[in-house]
Amino acid sequence: MAEQHTPRSLIVTLYGAYGRETAGPFAVAELIRLLGALGVDAPSVRSSVSRLKRRGLLVARRTAAGAAGYALSADARQLLDDGDERIFGHRAAPLSDGWVLAVFSVPEAERHKRHLLRSRLGRLGFGTAAPGVWIAPARFHEETRHTLRRLQLDPYVDLFRGDHLGFAATAEAVGRWWDLAGVAKQHEEFLDVHGPVLRAWQTRGATPAEEAYRDYLLALDSWRRLPYADPGLPAELLPADWPGGRSAAVFRGLHRRLRDPGARYVRPDAG
Repeated sequence: MAEQHTPRSLIVTLYGAYGRETAGPFAVAELIRLLGALGVDAPSVRSSVSRLKRRGLLVARRTAAGAAGYALSADARQLLDDGDERIFGHRAAPLSDGWVLAVFSVPEAERHKRHLLRSRLGRLGFGTAAPGVWIAPARFHEETRHTLRRLQLDPYVDLFRGDHLGFAATAEAVGRWWDLAGVAKQHEEFLDVHGPVLRAWQTRGATPAEEAYRDYLLALDSWRRLPYADPGLPAELLPADWPGGRSAAVFRGLHRRLRDPGARYVRPDAG
């Protein structure tokens, strides 16, 4: 099954990987070059940048050379900073950490916010324990707090931390709270596409910058969604053949091998 990489997603991935460094904003011409290497045409780049600007994720900034460009907004930086631990440090949560519960109530007159809340909590990796009650590993409470405040949804939500005390066994309950089969399928799809890429790089000596950049950005764009679909549940609550560890190892291997060589293509004049 072919992966889908939208221009907007690739731009966010590019900024997350290489846009928080000290080299300044990306010029529009740079964005067109960098996205062109991933098969995105110039009109799609410009259109996607405009949408990201309207959403408040990018802000117009001049480069040091005076060219028109774009940098991350403060909200976008917070969003990316919150995601770093999940994306680059993905690991199973200890069962002893407990859980964070998000309990929300939205007035009927504002029911559109109810849909937004459900959607956002799902994208943060929360499972559904009951109507209006969502659950995730406790370590995500700060990221959840930042996200809900950024979206001005915090007045509708109470957050709690605690343990699961029954009545069903916790390993049985997580199978109701999350679609584990669906998450496992996403891991397997990542392995099918990017496992062979890592194995091919492991047999090569040289690391050409453009190839490294392209393979890394595509892998990162695919991987960065997985630690949200799979919030890193305690290992003892997951099936014995859970593929999450294998897919994380593939991503870490690609990150170690390709991230820095790819930077030479992104910022050829840096350092």
